[in-house]
Amino acid sequence: MAFEEKRAWIMAVVTVCAYATYLAVVLGRAGDSPLAEVSYASTLLWSIGAAIAAAIVLHIVVSIVSPEGANHKDQRDREIGRFAEFVGQSFVVVGGVAALAMSLAEFDHFWVANTIYLAFVLSAILGSGTRIVAYRRGFQPW
Repeated sequence: MAFEEKRAWIMAVVTVCAYATYLAVVLGRAGDSPLAEVSYASTLLWSIGAAIAAAIVLHIVVSIVSPEGANHKDQRDREIGRFAEFVGQSFVVVGGVAALAMSLAEFDHFWVANTIYLAFVLSAILGSGTRIVAYRRGFQPW
């Protein structure tokens, strides 16, 4: 397995776990009250921070355990990475536009923040999935 594919797997798993944990905590706090009244900001920041830290630690561990290719990217790796980022960024754009529209419509901060967070999560998952598929099934640049 290519080292960049390992990084994509790490990103996908960490992103899904962090977001699932965030949702479980926020939805668990809601109880009978409306979601917009739930305290979410610290949980959101902690889940993002923990995801970043976990991804860094896992990248270091994988680099130590299997150092072959850790510091090497060839042309194919760069093309796959560029394509995956291009595909993944589409959700950032859609989420940004949705958050802007929600903000202009004066939605509660809870919904705007969670829309942006979901856009980042979907972007990371789609970008990682694109990398994994490109490494597994081959990549043909257009």
